[in-house]
Amino acid sequence: MTAHDDARRDLAEMLHPLVRSLLAAERPVLAAHGITMWGYAVLGALDDGPVHTQAALCEAIGADRTRIIGTLDKLQADGLISRLPDPGDRRVRILSITDDGRRIRRSARAAIQANEDRLLALLPPAERRAFLNAVQILSELRPERINGIAPDSPET
Repeated sequence: MTAHDDARRDLAEMLHPLVRSLLAAERPVLAAHGITMWGYAVLGALDDGPVHTQAALCEAIGADRTRIIGTLDKLQADGLISRLPDPGDRRVRILSITDDGRRIRRSARAAIQANEDRLLALLPPAERRAFLNAVQILSELRPERINGIAPDSPET
């Protein structure tokens, strides 16, 4: 046995195959709902409330501003989002999810989570709760904290 045999694998090394498989499982669900992965991310961000600029939306979902325009155009054409001029600054568009967008997002999410529940059922209930709790906490950390740039503190 070498010194490396007892070392745990990196988080990214362990999570990457799982995340890749989860994303692959989501693609047909999203396609059946007429949306892409980026479309689903946009609908999710807007379901929390309107966003006042496309730049703010891109920042929230980690999208490139130049590449998200086509996604926004399709979502708007499909009636899933609206982009209305800001009364305070007509150069700015306020992005909002429509009732149809909310319905599509929630239906897709229910189908995605049904598959996740099937997968999570492989874990004993206490481990399932602990795993979901840990993932929730870690997913709320700022990138600076994950990268070690921000000091460790109780705040995310």
